[in-house]
Amino acid sequence: MKIVIAGSGAMGLRFGLLLKLGGNDVTLVDGWDKNIAAVRQDGVKAEIDGQIINTKIPIYNTNEVSNQVEKADLVIVFTKSMGLEAMLKNISSVISKNTYILCLLNGLGHEDVLKKYVAEDHIVMGVTMNAASMPHPGETKFDGNGQTELQCLNASGQEEVQKIVDVFNKAKIATVYSENVLYSIWRKACVNGVVNSVCALLEGTTVDFGKAKNADHITRTIVDEFADVAEREGIYLDRKEVVAHVESTWTMDHYPSMYQDLVVNHRLTEIDYINGAVYRKGLKYSVPTPYCACITNLIHAKEDMLNVK
Repeated sequence: MKIVIAGSGAMGLRFGLLLKLGGNDVTLVDGWDKNIAAVRQDGVKAEIDGQIINTKIPIYNTNEVSNQVEKADLVIVFTKSMGLEAMLKNISSVISKNTYILCLLNGLGHEDVLKKYVAEDHIVMGVTMNAASMPHPGETKFDGNGQTELQCLNASGQEEVQKIVDVFNKAKIATVYSENVLYSIWRKACVNGVVNSVCALLEGTTVDFGKAKNADHITRTIVDEFADVAEREGIYLDRKEVVAHVESTWTMDHYPSMYQDLVVNHRLTEIDYINGAVYRKGLKYSVPTPYCACITNLIHAKEDMLNVK
């Protein structure tokens, strides 16, 4: 399968490497010059279970794609949420009516952007419990293994998407076809809506937050807001199970990605696609979401204070 990885950070490099090793024709696309230079010089370097693997994979800057990259069977987007539309516009030359686009981004509402580029039966929504970090440009460290779920946005595309599932499994990316991936996406969004945003504001690890006396109350309140809004869109979250799932992350002693973006690297966050998305949808449906509204505004205020770009 001819696959384009749109966004070659830690997760893009992880999936790109495994799919390449699985026998697919993989091309990486990125906008970070240092990352591109590192991959071109040394290949993709990955640390997997303490072992180092190097693999050569072609990589292009977004402004090179139209002249260098052929039409893709599958595009997998691994950009930041706020960069999704710009990325798809830049790589539109590789997208045909036969191309499938797989979205594995954190957050909510990405399908509205994807519909501008391919038909619903070529949109694949997904959620992955794999994790990766990026020690240096061109490098990915596998931080955890988990299952990936995929589902076509329109049921008529299920047969073809099952082929993508098979390709992933052959590449040792444990994947299943889901009958309700939107539930899983909302469930994961709850984790990010609690852990990512709150740890960024408090400037602590997940363990630090979990030790706070009011952590359970904060978690339950945010999950309730997500669940109240999700119900208006026909998605019924098991609130007790989701709270337990969120709180299970309190044993993972690390700084979540929003902390890394905001506090460490002074970059814009994805808050508008997590708590911010729930806040906006709450306004649309007249569902109160005071915690999500406050968290969204506080994160944006912190972005302003840190002069992030």
